Amino acid sequence: MKEKLVVITGPTAVGKTEISIEIAKRLNGEIISADSMQIYKYMDIGTAKVRKDEMQGIKHHLVDFLEPDDEFTVANYKKKATNIITEINNIDKLPIVSGGTGLYINSLVYELDFIDIAPDEELREKYEDIARNEGKAYLLELLRKVDPITAAKYSENDVQRIVRALEVYYKSGISMSEQTKNFRKPNEKYEPLMYCLYLDREELYNRINLRVDLMIDHGFLHEVVELLNKGYSTDLTSMKAIGYRELIKYILGEWSLDEAINKIKQFSRNYAKRQLTWFRRDDRIHWIDVGSFENKIDLADYIERDIRKKY
Repeated sequence: MKEKLVVITGPTAVGKTEISIEIAKRLNGEIISADSMQIYKYMDIGTAKVRKDEMQGIKHHLVDFLEPDDEFTVANYKKKATNIITEINNIDKLPIVSGGTGLYINSLVYELDFIDIAPDEELREKYEDIARNEGKAYLLELLRKVDPITAAKYSENDVQRIVRALEVYYKSGISMSEQTKNFRKPNEKYEPLMYCLYLDREELYNRINLRVDLMIDHGFLHEVVELLNKGYSTDLTSMKAIGYRELIKYILGEWSLDEAINKIKQFSRNYAKRQLTWFRRDDRIHWIDVGSFENKIDLADYIERDIRKKY
């Protein structure tokens, strides 16, 4: 018998967290985060991490459990989340995956072939030196020579991902694109119900801009300063997340605060657009226009009815 799995996704600022909690309350569920930044401790405001008082007694998994300098791959996520989903099913509760990191979600609902290749610090240092000394474009060209399919997915600014793809190739002899060739083969372990929340573009962008302003008002800059004071390097993957990297540029005197805030808004809007493009690839997803409902209760009613019909 296949395991139950509900996925509630969508672009940043669309309201996934609130709706997921409401559905979990109604259907005896627990929430597994699918957010690649909310996994880190001390990074609360800039990641819009759910607070304890917002959880309303609903158990949340894979939130706030890693140090910002800890290594954590999609393969790690898949292993942890898969075990949690099974445990939740085994106690007759409903697992609800909620978040907007498309690769995390795909690692569960598709048969992604992750070859467990341990990080090689010597190789990483070699390629990071190349990026610094020869340039990011040159590093991307190195990947293009051995794995053009993966290289086409990245921009030259995706240094960490390019380094990982080169590392995978030179340690295994198999390109990352070969390893993920079953990218569209559904995972038969689950009977997934997948919902993507969306909004009219102008409304979504207004929400994103407002949320960034509220983050600043609530102490986002102080949060970034505290991370730097704790000794976390600006080169960490976690510190290159949208919002953190821009405020670091302000702290270092490279940008004014207004410039940094405007860039956070711009890059967040761009990210939302990429998220929607990503989720459109999966024809199993049920698209829900948040703006077509009078309020969040009506939206939750709609999703609840659909889940009860199918489960």
